[in-house]
Amino acid sequence: MSSQLEQFASDNSSGICPEALEYMIRANQGSVPAYGNDEWTQKATDYFRELFEIDCEVFFTFNGTAANSLSLAALCQSYHSVICHETSHIETDECGAPEFASNGSKLLLAQGKNGKLTSEAIETIVTKRTDIHYPKPKVISITQSTELGTLYSIEELLSIKEVANKHNLKVHMDGARFSNAVAAMNKSPAEITWKAGVDVLCFCGTKNGMALGEAILFFNKTLAEDFDYRCKQAGQLASKMRFISAPWLGLLETGAWLKNARYANQCAEYLENQLLNIEGVDLMFPREANAVFVKLPEEVIHSLKAKNWQFYTFIGVGGVRFMCSWNTTQSRIDELISDIKNATIDKN
Repeated sequence: MSSQLEQFASDNSSGICPEALEYMIRANQGSVPAYGNDEWTQKATDYFRELFEIDCEVFFTFNGTAANSLSLAALCQSYHSVICHETSHIETDECGAPEFASNGSKLLLAQGKNGKLTSEAIETIVTKRTDIHYPKPKVISITQSTELGTLYSIEELLSIKEVANKHNLKVHMDGARFSNAVAAMNKSPAEITWKAGVDVLCFCGTKNGMALGEAILFFNKTLAEDFDYRCKQAGQLASKMRFISAPWLGLLETGAWLKNARYANQCAEYLENQLLNIEGVDLMFPREANAVFVKLPEEVIHSLKAKNWQFYTFIGVGGVRFMCSWNTTQSRIDELISDIKNATIDKN
């Protein structure tokens, strides 16, 4: 590899954290039953139930697109629709997989400040049309933390659930950075999921220090009927399931899932503070987890790319996302800040 320096494009760029790797190595000893009929998988699923304080159904997939798409498909018929924010990952970054998995369930897009759905926006979409020619709303999908790095408060979640109950809708949570949300809010996982009205959570392990692997938690167990068959049909039933579930157990048993998230959030806070000290750098959205969105002059963006810095600019011209992870270092942040400062001086 020509360069293995830390980057800020995504927490997917980081490697495997020590706890996840250690448990994967332990699981590599000897032979165990396949397809999830092993002790590692049983222990991991039981730990999820303990952590979330509920007897939920737990399934594992390889990645987040599959987790989101299959769980939404379990909540919808093909003639139903899913209400989501216009910046949601299921709308912008999953290549139509939710529609594909559900045989055509339509995504209905809503706007909302800082990447968040509101109960008012949901109400407007649900009541827009009720005739048979329009796909019937069936699910509300929210992301915690959002694609813009913000957080739904418990009050906001309860408000959304109130609308969901009113219109008989299910609530799906894309938890790509759920660990970061728990760490930032200082609330229990239960408080910001099923106790606040969430029916299904897709809990990401990949961005929190695993090589791969997502956990799908059905808090409403009746919704999970035949979901194992759905995973199998979609090619998401791992034959050597222990290599997904054991790293999960490593994160959960050791507390690394929360430690990693807290650290990533702290790094993002440090990065934010350093960026705000640079003239001409403006924050785009409130930093509430491990993502920092800023507006940078085009000349500065080009200068950073010329120095091989990796980051995303998908929000729009001048919009840059810097993402911190479990293994971000302050020294690397300082290098980034130095290059931004120098590019700003050169511009002026």
